[in-house]
Amino acid sequence: MSDDHTRVQEFFTARAAGWDGKFPDDGPAYAAAVAELGLREGDRVLDAGCGTGRALPPLRAAVGPSGVVLGADLTPAMLQAAVRAGRDRDGRLLLADVAAMPLRSGSLDAVFGAGLISHLPRPAENLRELARVVRPGGVLALFHPIGRAALAARQGRRITPEDLRAEPNLRPLLDGSGWRMTSYVDEDARFLALAVREG
Repeated sequence: MSDDHTRVQEFFTARAAGWDGKFPDDGPAYAAAVAELGLREGDRVLDAGCGTGRALPPLRAAVGPSGVVLGADLTPAMLQAAVRAGRDRDGRLLLADVAAMPLRSGSLDAVFGAGLISHLPRPAENLRELARVVRPGGVLALFHPIGRAALAARQGRRITPEDLRAEPNLRPLLDGSGWRMTSYVDEDARFLALAVREG
């Protein structure tokens, strides 16, 4: 396991047990972001870096009982917290790295990634891997329940021009990774970038 993976696991393992309690009011923001994916009954969707699985209930509601919902995370403690919260009823949980998904090429209709982009050790390569598992025309949502400025303030830091989620940085990153950005919102209440799988 790489140092990057170890750091991510250590960060989230230490926070897993109290994660949901820290952000108890995020449910409506997750549901609104999932709605923007435009999922249909029977679709197949992945929550990449699912953490405690907060997106799994709205994803299940969007694709219905005939759809497939997967939640993949690198940190066992986060998946255990998802099970304790009962969210494994809404999707199948996978202990997996987004750098090497155990899925067939083109097997998904969409990927949802909440808070994902800032934890990717090799963003271009990792986004290409997510593109690999999504069919052409499928959708990617990169989401955070608060915007970049609000998140930076919460963490006691300032936004820098190098911020990966800034539109001038994110658009070419997605373009070079098999995606085409279709919308970008960065406001206090949420961050949401939507992209379509090219091909």
